Amino acid sequence: KVKVINACPDAPAVDILIDGIKQNPSGIKFPEFTNYINVDPGSRNLKVSAEGSGTPVIDGNVSLEKGKSYSVFTVNVFTKVEPLILLDDLAKPSPGKSRFRFVHVSPDAPPLDVSIKGGPTYPGITFKSATGFSLIDSGTYLVEVRIAGTTPVVASLPGVNLTEGKNYTVFIKGFVNPPAGNPNVLGVQVIVQE
Repeated sequence: KVKVINACPDAPAVDILIDGIKQNPSGIKFPEFTNYINVDPGSRNLKVSAEGSGTPVIDGNVSLEKGKSYSVFTVNVFTKVEPLILLDDLAKPSPGKSRFRFVHVSPDAPPLDVSIKGGPTYPGITFKSATGFSLIDSGTYLVEVRIAGTTPVVASLPGVNLTEGKNYTVFIKGFVNPPAGNPNVLGVQVIVQE
C-alpha cells in the first residue's frame, strides 16, 4: 500500500502515476494526500507531474515489499522536487495508546526540535528525516516546533487528537521564509495512517 503526500510548498496540484496509471481523480494540492493505494509488490514506476501536464517532475522506480505500507512525500521546492519514501509501521498500539512519528519536510527550515506538550521532545530533526513511531497515551495534545536549540515556538498545532489504537504521522510543512506571494508558512499537519 502506498500513500502519496504533496509536501512541496510551492507546488501546483499534482498527478500521481504508478506504472503509468493515474491514481488521483483530481489534482493533489499542497498539503493534501491520497488514501492508501493498493500496489503490486516489486519494482514499480512512480511519476509525479503538475496536474494535467503529463510531464513528470519525479520519475523513478521504487521497490515495494509484499505486505508492507509506504508513505511517499514530494519534498523540496518544486524546481528540485524529489521523493521521500518512508516505511509505515501500522502495528496496532497497545490498549489506551496511540503511536506517532514526526517528519520534517520544510525545505528552508534548519534542524528542528519538535515536541508533544506533556510528552516527549525530539531534538534536531533535519530536513527529509523522520523519527520512528513512538507510543503515547491516547488523548488531545499540543504539538510545538522550535528551531533546534532555541526557545521560541515557530509553529504549533493545538488540539491534536490521538485516538486509541491508531497510528499518526505529524509532518512539519511549509516555508520558514516563504517566497513573495506564497502563503504556505511553517506549520504542522497530521495524517492518520489508515
